[in-house]
Amino acid sequence: MVNLKQIAIAATCWSANRIDIFRVGFNSDLQHLWYNGAFSGWESLGGTLTSVPTVASWEPNPWHKWWDGASWSGWESLGGTFTSELEITSWAPRRLDFFGRGTDNALYHKWWNENSWGGYESLGGILVGPVTAVDWGFNRIDIFGVGTNNHCYHRWWDGSSWGGWEDRGGILESEVITTKWGANDLSIFGIGTDSAMYWQHWNGASWSGWVSLGGIFTSVPAAVSLGAGRIDVFGIGSSGAMYHKYYNGAWSGTWENLGGIFISAPTVVSWGNSRLDIFGVGTDSAAYHKSWDGVQWSTGWARLG
Repeated sequence: MVNLKQIAIAATCWSANRIDIFRVGFNSDLQHLWYNGAFSGWESLGGTLTSVPTVASWEPNPWHKWWDGASWSGWESLGGTFTSELEITSWAPRRLDFFGRGTDNALYHKWWNENSWGGYESLGGILVGPVTAVDWGFNRIDIFGVGTNNHCYHRWWDGSSWGGWEDRGGILESEVITTKWGANDLSIFGIGTDSAMYWQHWNGASWSGWVSLGGIFTSVPAAVSLGAGRIDVFGIGSSGAMYHKYYNGAWSGTWENLGGIFISAPTVVSWGNSRLDIFGVGTDSAAYHKSWDGVQWSTGWARLG
């Protein structure tokens, strides 16, 4: 795959009007900033990291830290040796599943079942980058990655067993990004060899083919759903600016230029109906933020330091 701008900020929402944002600092520590009506300053959570925090990596093996509603835990080692960023998902309260590419380029999986961590299991495959995972129901996980032929591959957990690897085709130059946007509806996105963004959709019964959304992108895409039938996607264009397009029964027209000059891929979250928050790293290595309130975008890009 070509050298596209990668994600440098991790963000999550766990209630209305709440966002938690993480990055790796200049001294390789994990840094945390949160929004609860206003942004806090950055705090250091320690560690020495070598990857963007999803499940944060310290050296090539993953380490885990958690917030219990009152305080942060210490770091615990989860073992393993990984050659890609990690992906994490949760299909039920107190359940975690995380995935990463091992030294043999196969996909590995580990899970937390409320009481303890399971061991690592190999899900096979030969992957050229990180995977993306999504949960869209109780005991359901779908995973996507790119193989050595630059096709998208898909594997899923149905509550009792893993399906085999399914070839979803395409010729992709980026990792695949996925989002759920309704009951039994999935969308996946990637950047093709022509630098355009491509979309494929599962409607509960069958997959569509790959559809070109156009554009010329230099980053991995980002996508989020505001609700059933709505998707918003973002990418960094050749000028370094952020671009936006949305689906609401049909795709919007030309890509909307949101400005800025970014050296990372975008990160986007939604904590309420009609609310979007997007983040990226600017040329000064600071984090920047822009929001949509359901009517309009905030003015300019707010520097978060």
